Amino acid sequence: MNIFNVDCLRGGNFLVTGASSGLGYETAKLIAACGGTVVATGRDVTRLESLKSELQAGVEHVIAPIEMTDADQVAAWVKSISENHGPLTGVFHAAGVELAKPVRLIKQAQLDDFFSSSIYAAFGIARAASQKGVLVDGASILFMSSVAASRGTPGLTTYSAAKAGIDGLMRSLACELAGRRIRVNSLAAGAVETAMHARHISAIGVNATEIYRARHPLGFGVPMDVASIAVFLMSPAARWITGACIPVDGGYTAQ
Repeated sequence: MNIFNVDCLRGGNFLVTGASSGLGYETAKLIAACGGTVVATGRDVTRLESLKSELQAGVEHVIAPIEMTDADQVAAWVKSISENHGPLTGVFHAAGVELAKPVRLIKQAQLDDFFSSSIYAAFGIARAASQKGVLVDGASILFMSSVAASRGTPGLTTYSAAKAGIDGLMRSLACELAGRRIRVNSLAAGAVETAMHARHISAIGVNATEIYRARHPLGFGVPMDVASIAVFLMSPAARWITGACIPVDGGYTAQ
């Protein structure tokens, strides 16, 4: 169910990274349902094509597959998107990979892979956003973060470090872009029932899953819980919110 006015994002161009699955996929669909034009990117072309078939008809939505590897590449690519499809009204950076492993087993190659799609790509988006003509004045940038940025969990050192970096980048970028009234925020998500979540649950077993669930007073979330907040933050209704890390975690960080 679309709880927003179907015109609340009309006329805007919205780039969604990680749109081939999970939170990016659901958010892209909701943006389109609210009248926005979606530029969806991810690594899985088949899933992106499936997403495009589900987006609101009558609008020229775009799929643009890319494997994000470094800040320079991403900055140039985002600039090319704006040149080819018009300045962006909003960016939702949901791309990322999973890595749950004790720190003693983590190698440099894994760090490179993990940080490239998360924080390096975020820096590339930030650099592109600072250039005139890439984003419209008053645009919104939203980064996916996690409760792991502020709460410790064994086996998540790399993931926690990347998300903490995202939050730090977000706050300073919000100050840099405030002169153009470009808003920059992040979402600190708890456990959301996506394919990645399902793999994690399968790995830790039933007993650990129940303990994990109990740490969320409202239970596990679903992708629409995140997508709804994302659309709000990219809409004019959030015009006075910037530099904020918004918890979307079912009460996880309240304890």
